[in-house]
Amino acid sequence: MIRFENLTKSFRIRGERKVVIDNLNLALPTGKSLALLGRNGAGKSTLLQMIAGTMRPDSGRIVTEGSISWPVGFGGSFHRELTGAQNIRFIARIYGVDTDGLLAFVEDFAELGRSFHMPVRSYSSGMRSRLGFGASMGIRFDTYLVDETTAVGDAAFRRKSRAVFADRMRHSDAIMVNHSMNQVREFCNAGIVLENGQMQYFEDLEEAIAQHQALMA
Repeated sequence: MIRFENLTKSFRIRGERKVVIDNLNLALPTGKSLALLGRNGAGKSTLLQMIAGTMRPDSGRIVTEGSISWPVGFGGSFHRELTGAQNIRFIARIYGVDTDGLLAFVEDFAELGRSFHMPVRSYSSGMRSRLGFGASMGIRFDTYLVDETTAVGDAAFRRKSRAVFADRMRHSDAIMVNHSMNQVREFCNAGIVLENGQMQYFEDLEEAIAQHQALMA
């Protein structure tokens, strides 16, 4: 369960205050994989970061139950001067999981080769995304926060990513940001639409998609 209580978040842009989350009050149910839909700039990534605790709201709070992943694909979760392997060791200690097991999973999954033992600052954005996706899939979270990362890599890597994510979804919830409605339909069974700082929950995923597409028209 994730509950938003009077949640507000804004940014200063060119000297003006832009509100992206506006006094939001909503409870999201447990046992759902949710598509988070909204136009570019609506605040989807900001909301994921606040749920994960990597960004603070201006006011209000988010109440959560169970373990929640960091936003998959968020490059800020890695220390640029440490190697990929060193970053994974650090993450394992933070989340209290077996270090050797997580290292072995990520090294095999991310397919970074020798770069796994090189500083993250030398990585391309795709390599960082593969490292982050592998790290999050290597830890069993109750809720995964996912932002487009099943599209990383070549066709074979994308197939592998979708397969491992589908396996995790058998036992976990998710909140997914994805501009592909085909992938949304593949992984999600309900939807939330973010518009003008407010969010509406739809039990029927197709209703959420229809509402999103109407707003984008």
